[in-house]
Amino acid sequence: MTRDELEHLSREELIDLVLRQAQRLTDFEQLMTEMRAELEKVRQERNEPPKPPPTSKNSSQAPSRDQKVNQPNDKPQRKHGRGSGHQKAERVWVADPDEIVELKPERCPACQYDLHRATASLVKVNQMIELPEPKAKIIEVRQYEVKCPGCGQSRVVEPPEGLELDRVFGSRLETTVVYYRHQQHLSYERTQKALHDLHGVELTQGAINRMMGRAGRAANHRLEPIEAAVQHSAVVNSDETGARVAGRTWWHWVFCTLTAVLHLIKPSRASTVIDQVMTNSQVEVWGSDCLPAQLKADVPHRQLCLAHQIRDLQRVIDQYPDNWWAQAMQTLFRAAIGLHHRRNQLPAYQFQAYQDRLERLCDGLLKRSPPQAEALKLRDRYLKHRQHLFVFLYRTDVEPTNNVAERALRPAVIHRKVTGGFRSQWGAEAYAALASVIDTAKLQGLSPFEAIQQLFPQPALPVPVHRTCM
Repeated sequence: MTRDELEHLSREELIDLVLRQAQRLTDFEQLMTEMRAELEKVRQERNEPPKPPPTSKNSSQAPSRDQKVNQPNDKPQRKHGRGSGHQKAERVWVADPDEIVELKPERCPACQYDLHRATASLVKVNQMIELPEPKAKIIEVRQYEVKCPGCGQSRVVEPPEGLELDRVFGSRLETTVVYYRHQQHLSYERTQKALHDLHGVELTQGAINRMMGRAGRAANHRLEPIEAAVQHSAVVNSDETGARVAGRTWWHWVFCTLTAVLHLIKPSRASTVIDQVMTNSQVEVWGSDCLPAQLKADVPHRQLCLAHQIRDLQRVIDQYPDNWWAQAMQTLFRAAIGLHHRRNQLPAYQFQAYQDRLERLCDGLLKRSPPQAEALKLRDRYLKHRQHLFVFLYRTDVEPTNNVAERALRPAVIHRKVTGGFRSQWGAEAYAALASVIDTAKLQGLSPFEAIQQLFPQPALPVPVHRTCM
């Protein structure tokens, strides 16, 4: 009702309108009171406390997203430095330094006596680490043609590897660009800035893009042996995370073994990705979380990630602090992980005794029925996957957690958050291929820079000597 309409009402009509509105307010207040009472009654009957907020300890949320509280001013300050019992870490001196600076007195400042022939004794030695000036060098290759006076034929010298006449950038420069982009997650603009400030090199974003394309294609040609190594491994740990490709949500998959790591970025999170990778595979144990797609992997055995189970149990404990079953299962899983780490420190018979005791305790806990629905759901999960809980206690090549796969995905998550994702499909495929080559090379003792360097020809520096005539 508008103001003009109210102004045309009589006094009695206004009183009736106010009384009707007051009655409606009273009815609403009574309804709200009844609804609150009914809700409280349901909560008391179910004895269900409110769900705790997700944290890094009870969910997969990253620690950076946890709520940070201010520390009290009177909190004792932790002592810095090495703790009690820790071995002191010192830098090891090298036996063959690159440069040696001799500091010998040449003349006595008091009497001006010549000290060149005087006997000198070494009193102090110090080694320091310094970087050379990282400025790029311009190499000009000049090819000459000479006509042989003996046979009359024209002769030229073909450039050696790394100094081809159609090359514009040396392989070490291209390796540095790929390292900045892939390993340090620099954007195109920041890569340009780093190259300019550190090396004095001016590159366009198009040139950087073409370098990444060449590196990606070279890495793709090396994926076949990596895929074969994964397929023929006895144990594989797998995980996946989201990726943005051309404005759409894709999935970054990783498959980790003791000898190889395979990264794939696919538009699907379904088990078909695993089926495509594991065609004719010889995998015996599959380590993963409880994602349905992961649980569909066609393998004889699997190991559930106990770190995920401990976090799920912690969520129940946060909601129901008096839930002894969740606390007992969490303690059991932690004890199993601890036994795994102490395997080499225990005699075989003692390890077997601890292992049998853990199995009996687990069976006893799974026979219990916790009253809370959340805890009951976890118990049903463990009953369903009972044979997949402690495979790592029977095999030395199986880990109790899926941390190896999660660590392999962490750089991809950082890259996604820093760069926002991939603008094209080929960019995503190049990143996955490079990640596969680099992570596999790490298992062989190579650094990421060395692994990227092997994708390009021989570096142009030092300039090779080549005198063969054609």
